Amino acid sequence: MLAAMPPPVPSPTPAPGAPRVRERGDACPGALRLHSADDGHLARLRLPAGRLTARQVEVLADAAEALGDGRISVTSRGNAELRGLADGCGAELAPLLAEAGLLPSPTHERVRNIVASPASGLDGLGAADVQLWARELDERLCAAPWAAGLSGRFLFVLDDGRGDVTGLGGDVTLVAVAPDAAHLHMGGRAVRVAAADAPRAALAAARAFLSAARAAGTGAWRVRELPEGHQADVRDVRKALAAEEVPEAVLPQGPPPAPGPLGPAALHVLAPLGRLTAGRLRALLPADEVRLTPWRGAVVAGTDPARLPALEAHGLITRPDSPWAGVSACTGRPGCAKSLADVRADAVPGRPGLPVHYSGCERRCGHPHGDWVDVLAAPGGGYLVDGAPVPRTDLAPAVTTARTAPRTTR
Repeated sequence: MLAAMPPPVPSPTPAPGAPRVRERGDACPGALRLHSADDGHLARLRLPAGRLTARQVEVLADAAEALGDGRISVTSRGNAELRGLADGCGAELAPLLAEAGLLPSPTHERVRNIVASPASGLDGLGAADVQLWARELDERLCAAPWAAGLSGRFLFVLDDGRGDVTGLGGDVTLVAVAPDAAHLHMGGRAVRVAAADAPRAALAAARAFLSAARAAGTGAWRVRELPEGHQADVRDVRKALAAEEVPEAVLPQGPPPAPGPLGPAALHVLAPLGRLTAGRLRALLPADEVRLTPWRGAVVAGTDPARLPALEAHGLITRPDSPWAGVSACTGRPGCAKSLADVRADAVPGRPGLPVHYSGCERRCGHPHGDWVDVLAAPGGGYLVDGAPVPRTDLAPAVTTARTAPRTTR
């Protein structure tokens, strides 16, 4: 049964140099534990590797229309959010999700945070198809009773070697370095494991984190929150899997796939401001599968890239030179009581360049990783663009300058 969450109570801010102490579990919403917002309840569906079957696409679109506000928000982890849900919708939503395979484990549904290179196996790039790793890891995760103790913020990142998702701040990161080998990174250390062992190694690393967190007694949600002297040790994984430590392993860094074709039978599109209407989601079909991405878009596998003009006509972003590519925003008003502005209505793209994110308050919910332009609503109706005050009417030139000027000059 779905339940609304009470407003989160933040843990006290630690003194400089002191470890953060988490006095309670995280308040991340899920598919069964909803968040109450000004526009109704919010459900967050974890989609390992962002994957949706064609049937699940239809179910998600139907649920958005029948129970929510008719839209699906794509998160910075490639998950999906339904907003505007009414009180008492659990009798319909939970069975609907379960029947479609979107709720395989009620006890583990909030910890299925797995991001994988979305174009893996489709465009001929990458050292291995990490989408297959993601499916095995999800199965192992849901089958391990102890894994339900992970935070809803703990993140597994699976990169096929191109470096498109390594910068997303994974707690446990797997990188394919050859068709038969991977590097497992956690807490600044790395070990080399056989590709066949990669999902099992990632789960073992998560268990090592939980052991370290219990020993520290600080209630850490993420690996980076572990205090000095209580780091999670990948050497435990090395012993269990006969893995070899890699002292100087470096995470590869690469760009995300550009909107457009991905090989002969796949394509990549972006959702305007990170939200898909139910109609736009359905427009991605027919397809073998749809993979929501951390860049708030979708990779459509098993389809003809010649469909791109038709998808553009539906309002999706299909070209890398679109000024709206890389533009995102938080919920803003009227959905969020903390927001100072209707940031989605105020958002302007400027010219293509760095990613830009519009935030209604200093929490900056959903901001991208890496280098990005920060547009923050300010009291009185204006904005701060990378910290500089800008009237709302002057946002377009200010955002263009911020997106296109060398970072060293700002």
